[in-house]
Amino acid sequence: MTAEVTGTLARMVGREPDSLPPSTRLVQDLDFDSTSVLELLMAVEAELGIEFDPDTFGPGSFETVESVVAYVRRHLKV
Repeated sequence: MTAEVTGTLARMVGREPDSLPPSTRLVQDLDFDSTSVLELLMAVEAELGIEFDPDTFGPGSFETVESVVAYVRRHLKV
């Protein structure tokens, strides 16, 4: 799961996946805004063939690469 999320993110920001450790902060380190976070979620949805429920996340849910991976893992267990 980490590889899929990191790969998707790397393609979005034009970097190599290994340059994005789990602690990478989306806003502070990658200059993401709320639109960028939504674009990442949509790209992960497309990559994994799933759909996220917007009622299951809120501000702060996607602060780091690790938090995005954790959200995806929780969502897939439902």
